[in-house]
Amino acid sequence: MKKDSIIILSGGMDSVTLLHYRKDRIALAVSFDYGSNHNAREIECARKQCEMLGIEHLVIPLEFMGKYFKSSLLEGAEKIPEGHYADDNMKSTVVPFRNGIMLSIACGLAESRGLLHVMMANHGGDHAIYPDCRPEFVASMSDAMRNGTYEGVDILAEFTNITKSDIARLGKRLGVDYSLTYSCYKGGEKHCGKCGTCVERKEAMAQAGIEDPTDYED
Repeated sequence: MKKDSIIILSGGMDSVTLLHYRKDRIALAVSFDYGSNHNAREIECARKQCEMLGIEHLVIPLEFMGKYFKSSLLEGAEKIPEGHYADDNMKSTVVPFRNGIMLSIACGLAESRGLLHVMMANHGGDHAIYPDCRPEFVASMSDAMRNGTYEGVDILAEFTNITKSDIARLGKRLGVDYSLTYSCYKGGEKHCGKCGTCVERKEAMAQAGIEDPTDYED
């Protein structure tokens, strides 16, 4: 299969699963360092995954987001709320239009490299909190990218309407090593086990029947 795609790779469970699932199509993976608490640990996981699969990996700094944007994700571990993703307090973790910015850059990279698609690993569990993960946004952004490029670069977002548990089941089938992924919004050496993304990670692995290899604080 022709390598015709770029993937936005955070280093978390979802994007790493998509990386393995579509490795035969992916010519380039890009991670963005935008100043979040967990960026450094995630990016290291992304680097290791790409190294294992022989896929080129770029890290693009976006310091302006950490400097000018408002989000608890950019303000230190103590600012991160605990609880489930569906809880209203999780809205503080939104980084305004983050995916729009990253997709725009990835689109420019794709056209520069002669690639036709940008892959992203948003999923159904993101919809309640993150506007730039919802199907309407993905469809609109894909249209904008297609209309704004000579070759019609678009978005492939295959996980949009499935759950993180579905993604974990796919990863289990593919043999993805989830110990080489990172999710915690607090960014500590160990996953805190209490923030929204840690809670969702635990639930997804349990529902997928995966023995969780994650090192949690408690």
